[in-house]
Amino acid sequence: MKVTIYDVAKQAGVSISTVSRVINNTGRISEKTRKKVLEVMKELHYQPSIVASALTGKRTRTIGLIIPDVANPFFSEIARKVEDRGRELGFNVLMCNTDNNPDTEEMYLSLLQQKSVDGIIIGTTTKNYTVLNQLLQENFPLALIAQDIPELAINVVRVDDFLGGYQAVSHLVSLGHEKIAIMLGNLSRTSDKYRLQAYRQVMEENGLRYEEKWIVYTDYSLTDGKRAALELLQSSPKPTAVFACFDSLAIGVYQAAKELGLNIPNDLSIVGFDNTILSTIVDPPLTTVAQPIDEMGRQVVDLLIDEIEGKNSTKQRIILPPELIIRQSTKSL
Repeated sequence: MKVTIYDVAKQAGVSISTVSRVINNTGRISEKTRKKVLEVMKELHYQPSIVASALTGKRTRTIGLIIPDVANPFFSEIARKVEDRGRELGFNVLMCNTDNNPDTEEMYLSLLQQKSVDGIIIGTTTKNYTVLNQLLQENFPLALIAQDIPELAINVVRVDDFLGGYQAVSHLVSLGHEKIAIMLGNLSRTSDKYRLQAYRQVMEENGLRYEEKWIVYTDYSLTDGKRAALELLQSSPKPTAVFACFDSLAIGVYQAAKELGLNIPNDLSIVGFDNTILSTIVDPPLTTVAQPIDEMGRQVVDLLIDEIEGKNSTKQRIILPPELIIRQSTKSL
């Protein structure tokens, strides 16, 4: 027989309202009473009904997280930090992986609402502006991470992508490289736009001409990164350095270089972006632009929960500084 809130209240010797306050972390309750109720809940294996809470207009203490690809170490690390911070603040996190499919993203936005989550964090290259606008008009708590939509009044936490791209390309120029290529996903992500702008600006500031064929678009995956890099590294003129806008793409370049018999960094210098675990386990270790992943995850959860709890209704755009981490994948000409 299913254990109910009435069973918990009876065994703990308290009122139903007291058990409810413990569950929802509201009201003034002594630590002794709170501890007793929690012990009884654990003993009886009682699980509060999220659906019931939603139907009565209460918070479910659950937030949704939508990411494009859990296989990408950057997004898996983001997900871990969001989950850790949510748990610290008493919230569960439901993670949804879209595989970079806008239709799947729209489905998850609807599904998470049906699950009565209190708010949603979005890390995808969303094109569902109509859906987001509707949610914002309904004052539904939303936040973007590692992405921005300047047209919308929405909470955002991201890195300074332009500065990170500027640091990466400037580092290669400082080593004497003139033939520098850039590999990125697509320009529907603001991060790619800003990094490409930085690439062009550094090249122009230093009087360096770049071939349009050196601006390479991929689908973000390691596999497609390798495919694109094979074409790039067999083209003429061939670049001496590559700025890969994601560590996963950089590893694709590593694989292509190895297949073509090129030595890193003697024949080819590579700079990545993200500073995920991939950057330290490849040989040679990858020079990359570090995103403050822990801080991004913490701040986006804090922003969302503050909005959920009515502590702050002002939308914020938090842009954090990147840091160039120089390792052994780059070398002077």
